[in-house]
Order: sequence, then C-alpha cells, then structure tokens
Amino acid sequence: MEIYLDNSSTTKVRPEVLEGMIEIYEKDYGNPSSLHSKGLEIEKKINTARMSVAKIINAKANEIYFTGGGTESNNIAIFGHLYNINEKHNIITTKIEHPSVYNIYKHFEEKINVKYVDTDKTGKINLNELEKLVDENTVLVSFILVNNEFGTIQDLNEITKVVKNKNSRTKIHVDAIQAYGKIEIDIRKYPVDTMAFSSHKIHGPKGVGGLYISSDCKINSIIFGGNQENGIRPGTENTPGIVGFGVACDLINEDFNKYTEKFYSLKKLYCDKLTKEIDDIKINSQLDNNGAPHILSVSFKDIKGEILVHYLENVGIYVSTGSACSSKAKNNYRILEAINLDKDYLGGTIRISLGYFNTYDEVEYVIENIKKSVHEIRDIIKL
Repeated sequence: MEIYLDNSSTTKVRPEVLEGMIEIYEKDYGNPSSLHSKGLEIEKKINTARMSVAKIINAKANEIYFTGGGTESNNIAIFGHLYNINEKHNIITTKIEHPSVYNIYKHFEEKINVKYVDTDKTGKINLNELEKLVDENTVLVSFILVNNEFGTIQDLNEITKVVKNKNSRTKIHVDAIQAYGKIEIDIRKYPVDTMAFSSHKIHGPKGVGGLYISSDCKINSIIFGGNQENGIRPGTENTPGIVGFGVACDLINEDFNKYTEKFYSLKKLYCDKLTKEIDDIKINSQLDNNGAPHILSVSFKDIKGEILVHYLENVGIYVSTGSACSSKAKNNYRILEAINLDKDYLGGTIRISLGYFNTYDEVEYVIENIKKSVHEIRDIIKL
C-alpha cells in the first residue's frame, strides 16, 4: 500500500495533465518564437494555458508570466521590485516565510532595513504592528498567503488595506504557492502588485511556475535574454510544462468547490481521530476557514518528527516534517518557533498535506500506523 500525504511538497501529475504534455512532446514540439506554423501552433496553446492559469485568480491573461517554478517567481518579483533601492528604503515581511522568500530578505539585510512584523500563535500577521511599521520609505511589503508548514491563511483584504492606507506607493508581493488552486483568490478585489505560484503543487508538472504582475505595476527585469514572457522571464518556454500547467488549472476550475470541501472534511477527520487516539499532541493548524483545506500540522510530545516520518515510510505512508525546501536542515524550527510552539513539541512535528488522489478509505490505516509508531518511538526514548 502507498499513501502519499506530502502534497504540499509536490503532487502526482494527474493523467489528463500527462496526456496533454505527451501531445506536445510528440506533435507540437515547435519553438513558439519560430515564425513557421509549428511555432504558431504551440504559441496558441501557450496563450490558452495562460488564460486557464489566469482564471484561477481572476486575473487578465496578459498579467500572467510563466517561469521555471515558484522560487523563481518569488525571486523575479522581489528583486524586480527592489532593483532601484537605496539605504533610506525599508522592506516589511514576516519570520514565517518560505525559504524562497525569507532567504532573499536575509540577503538584503546588509543593504537596507528589513522589518519583520510579528505573527500571533496561529501565524496571523499583527495588523496593528504592521500599520506602525509602514512608513514613507517602505518600498515593499511581502508575505506568504497560506503558510507552507501549518496552513494559516492571511487576511489579504485587511493587510492590503493597512499597507495602502499608510503608503499608497508601497508595493505588495504575495507568495501564494500553497494558496493557488486551494483557496478562492479574486485578485481584482485587492491592490496586490505581484503574486507567485507553482504548477507542481496542483497536480501539474514540475519546472514551471507562474507570476502575476498587475497591469498597473511595472517591475524591472533581472534576467536578460530574448523577449519571451515580455522580457520578464527570457529563454525558450517550457512548452510541455506550460500546457500541462494549463490542463491542471482547467481541472481545478471544473471542480474547485467539490475538492475543497473534500479536503476540509478529510483534514477534520484526521484531526479528530489523532486527538482521540493519541495523548500529548498539539494541532498547529486552523480547522476553520482561517486555515487552508489541505494542510494539517501535528506535533507529538517527546518524539522526533524525522524518526516518525521514517517509521511511516516503512509502512507505505509518506508525510513530511515541514517544507521540503528546508527538511534537510538540521533542527530548522524557524517557522514553528515564530508561533511560539512549546519546545517539548517543537521537534515532534509532522505535516499531513492532502491532494486529489487521497481518499477516506486511507484514514484508518494512517491513524493506526501513526498511533503505533508514536508509541514505539516514545517507548524507545524512555529506555
């Protein structure tokens, strides 16, 4: 038996996506920059995919730029916004950002003032503190919309209001890699300048991402080459990946409510059974609409999350301790420490993240094996 519950790290490609990509490899393999018919045919398919990707967040197709992935989207947007900064400027972000954002701001700390706004014990940004931090020199406010480790959803409406009311010239960048296709986003309702997202988190292929740039916003290019993607992301397009990304978005657009409801239901079921069956655990995720439907973070007292991950792997269950991008960093609890998780639970955290292929039939097997594994690990630690 194989039960994959690490869908926030990456997802299995859906068959319809794979079928769409194979067609590109076999038939429509032309370069979209070519002037002949092979080029024109694949260019049309890219434009169709762009419309599908835009529809997820109600953007205009010409506001979507294809990139090599979510990390690249974050880098292009943030470096693009900060191209002309000087020592008078400042940036505001949080301590619970994904490494693809957090490490950019660590890089900038030597050049300008990087301010970290506090979050509460659920991971929500403190709006009063944010209002105090924004000033006439704030060039950029940047935050993660759905936290990748415990799934808390930020209040996009209130955050953007606070920022723009204090300084209308401040740019806003949103890392929506765990939010895109999982929660409703209507980008037309908010004054967001740039938003990053990724294909492989929604059962699309790896190696392709998306960047929304508002038609009212201009960012500087940081990569130089041809004029692909209007010069924002030059280089020959990953055409099979882009078409696959578009198919994945079409599938979400068809059944968004159905699968969102299923994820919330499965998440609650896992939470209820874990808290009933196992002592000394903490649920770090919000179970209501303040939390993403697909992420459940659970901490077990007196165990190591890495050991539990390997115990479960031996019985065909795949979970993670947190972000795949930082999972190999020893004792990296930056995000859990930021929400003041009790130190007795800090190292014993796993993330169960749900995807299209997960079913209700898997739940009993997973719970039984987590329960058995936690008891065995605790018994060994007591020896």
